[in-house]
Parts: sequence; C-alpha cells; structure tokens
Amino acid sequence: MLNQPLADFELPATGGKTFKLSQYPRKRLVIYFYPKDNTPGCTTESMQFRDHYAEFQQLGCDIVGISRDSIKSHEGFKAKLSLPFDLLSDTEETACQLFGVIKLKNMYGKQVRGIERSTFIIDQKSVLVKEWRGVKVPNHVPAVLDFIKTL
Repeated sequence: MLNQPLADFELPATGGKTFKLSQYPRKRLVIYFYPKDNTPGCTTESMQFRDHYAEFQQLGCDIVGISRDSIKSHEGFKAKLSLPFDLLSDTEETACQLFGVIKLKNMYGKQVRGIERSTFIIDQKSVLVKEWRGVKVPNHVPAVLDFIKTL
C-alpha cells in the first residue's frame, strides 16, 4: 500500500457530514485509527492531535480520526474533548479493511477483533506516503508532525 494511490472510500463523519476521499480537498491528510471513544489511550491520542492541530494546519495538513464507534458516540467524544477535526464512523469496517488495521487482540484472556492503533499520511494525490502501525501513544503525535515537516 505504501507509495500507492488509495482506493476511494466514504464514511459518515461528525457534524452530519460525509467524508469521501476522492472529494477531499487536495491537501495532506493524517488519518489515525483508534480502538474506542472515551478510553484512556484514545483520549490521550486525540487530545494530542487536538493540541497540535494548528501546527498541522500551518503545514497544509488536515486530520481525521476513525474508529468503529457510532456517529452518536463520536459526537459526544468530539464535544467532550473539543476536537477541531472530524471523526469518522466505520461500523462496517470499510476503511479498517482497506488499511488492514483489524487485528486479533487478547482482552481479559479472550481473543477479540479490534482496531490496531495506526496512523497514515496521505499526500495531495491520495497516495499513502507514511504509516505507523501498533502505535504507542507517548511521543507519537510529535513524530507525525516531524514527518509532515519533511514533506
């Protein structure tokens, strides 16, 4: 997938919008996949993207977060954290499958399917130029920002 144009996808977004990659303005895009709204790691990661949002914008880059949560859940999470970017609901796992982020995880001794925390950078031509998989939250957002600065 790296250095290849992405297949188009469409997902419902917060604010009553629909996100469609092919209709997205031609600017850089950070897509971060996270397991679940209102969980500690996902909250911290989203707040870090929020806190650096102006820097991403200055570099001509937008951000969207994706999980399998409902739009209703996303709306509450976005409002609670005052996120300045949209969250996309992937209940059917369309984008999750496209990016290959669904993994088997061990949770309380059982194997469950879930999203592996991952971040992707898409350039102005919808080409995937960078990916981070199995992301650990501490220091991740500054690393993404540093990479954007090299483009």
